[in-house]
Amino acid sequence: MKNITLEQLLEAGCHFGHKSERWHPKAAEFIWAEKDGIHIIDLAKSKAGLDAAMTYLYELGSLGSTVIFIGTKRQAQGVVKQAATAAGASYLINRWIGGFMTNWDGISKNIKKVNTMTADQATGEWKKFPKHEQMAMARDLRRLMADYEGVLTLTKPPAALVVVDVRKEQISVKEAQRMGIPVVGIVDTNANPTGIDYPVPANDDAVGSVELLVNALVEAYREGLEVAQKEAAITAGKVAPEVKVEPAIQNINAVAKAAKKEEVKLVKKVTRSKK
Repeated sequence: MKNITLEQLLEAGCHFGHKSERWHPKAAEFIWAEKDGIHIIDLAKSKAGLDAAMTYLYELGSLGSTVIFIGTKRQAQGVVKQAATAAGASYLINRWIGGFMTNWDGISKNIKKVNTMTADQATGEWKKFPKHEQMAMARDLRRLMADYEGVLTLTKPPAALVVVDVRKEQISVKEAQRMGIPVVGIVDTNANPTGIDYPVPANDDAVGSVELLVNALVEAYREGLEVAQKEAAITAGKVAPEVKVEPAIQNINAVAKAAKKEEVKLVKKVTRSKK
C-alpha cells in the first residue's frame, strides 16, 4: 500500500477545516488549532485514520468482499468514478439510492432490470416495439443508468461503504449503521464522527484533498482485490503458485557447503605439495 506522508496531506490542503462557528463538537478530537477563524485539522490523526482505513480496505479486497465508494458532491463525483472504475470497484456518484441496503430485494430487481434492458437494446430486441415505445424505454434506461451505473455488477449488499462526506451522505451512513455494515468516512470539522467505524479526519471540500484520499483508499482496496484474484487463479489451477523462499535458501546452503568442502580439499592438497 502507498505511504501517504504528512507532507502530502499538507500540500493537498487536508488540514483545512470549516469556519470555527460551523464546527461539530464531537469533531473536537481531530482539531489541532484555530487560525483566522478556521479550524485546523491535526494531520497526525488524519494520517493515522487514513492508514487504518487503507489497511481495512486492503483486507476486504483480499477477501474478495464488495465495497461501494460514495461521492455525490460535485468535488468528489469525477474523482470517485475515475478511481473506482480503474480499480473495478463499485461506486455511487449521482445520488444515494434510498433503501439500497435496507431494501436490497427491490434494489437487486432494478439492477437486473438495467442489465436486461441494456442487453436487449444491444442485441436489437427493442426493434420489435414501435418507435415511441423504444424512445420511452430509452428514457427509462437513461434514468436508471444515471443512478445504477456504478453498481451493476453487485449481486449482494456491500461489505462496507467508503463515504467522502459523512455529513452530506448521512442517509447512507444511517442505513449502513442499521444493517451493521462498517463505514469508512472522510470526516470534516463540521461532521459528527460518531458511528463511523474508520474515520479519516480531513478536508472533504477541496478537490486536492478529496483526490489524494480517495485515490489512496481505492488503491489499497485494488491491491487487496489483486491478491484475491491471484489466489483464486491458483486455486483454479490457472497460475502456478509462487516458489517459497525456504527451498531456495536450502539450495544456497547446499551449494555453500559443497564449496566449503572443495575449499578444504584444495587447502589440504596445497599443504601436502609443500611438504
